Amino acid sequence: MDQNAIQALWPQVQANVGKHTKHQLEALSDLELIANINEGDEAAFEVLYHRHKDWVVNLAYRWTGSRDLALDILQEAFFYFSKKFPGFRLTAKLQTFFYPVVRNLSIASRRKSERYQSNEEEQQSMEQSAIPAHVTDEGEQLQWVLRMLPEEQREVLLLRFVDELSLAEISEAMEIPLGTVKSRLHNALETLRQDVRTKKMFEE
Repeated sequence: MDQNAIQALWPQVQANVGKHTKHQLEALSDLELIANINEGDEAAFEVLYHRHKDWVVNLAYRWTGSRDLALDILQEAFFYFSKKFPGFRLTAKLQTFFYPVVRNLSIASRRKSERYQSNEEEQQSMEQSAIPAHVTDEGEQLQWVLRMLPEEQREVLLLRFVDELSLAEISEAMEIPLGTVKSRLHNALETLRQDVRTKKMFEE
């Protein structure tokens, strides 16, 4: 849903704001839940948290490589989000709001973590090495090739095909021009199409 569509729906959403049962809240859109949260409905915030927490944790794990750090970042991200109320207005998918928040928290967290220092060296070594002979499963081979992509290309690829964001939403989330998103995605796909281990998965 684009920004114009959201703005057009906003008066209707506000008119439907009110107390709901948990079952009713779970049926509401993010836009409707946020309208309820702005009116002080704590249960609506809880529903929104459970709806998006797995995505936030997985995103944080991409950046930190640590499940424990990812869970800490989940709490920090939603605490930051809670401070935006009342008055928060949703203008795109909620992921576009959370992406830079989670990214910045993850970078700060991994820099503080002593574990990250050794993990970073291991990751760099992995990215520079060939796929081990014992890795024959296509899914595992894809994971290895993805690790070898430049980080900015890998993240655009994952946001597009794993998180299913549109190119415009990726542009907003990453705060980069749409043309840059297209270029990074194109280069990532070209690499995967040219690699003998993954070319069949990405043939046009």
